[in-house]
Amino acid sequence: MTIHLHNLLFHAFHGIYEQEQTVGNDFEVNVDIEVATQGVINQLHQTVNYVDAYSIIQQRMLQATPLLETLAQELAQAIHLLDKKITSVSITIKKLSPPIENFVGVVGVTYQSV
Repeated sequence: MTIHLHNLLFHAFHGIYEQEQTVGNDFEVNVDIEVATQGVINQLHQTVNYVDAYSIIQQRMLQATPLLETLAQELAQAIHLLDKKITSVSITIKKLSPPIENFVGVVGVTYQSV
């Protein structure tokens, strides 16, 4: 079973440049949580509560971090601690307006932990 939390939007202060740390940037976060399940799931305790996962993501996005790589790794570790049924976590973080002159597009990282 895979639980998806996609297109989560945050304004945060991640980055190595002074402008990023003072003005901030918009970020999109996508998380896929693989959960080992057995049988038909008809009770919340048989899976992972995505509200709890979102709360972890939301709180961590408030903590400014110079590198997206570090942020993705730490988010994956924190989500893993939610439940022993979690077998892997994939995190993609996109910086929607990177401070690159004449740049049109998005930059980001993806981290997969098992």
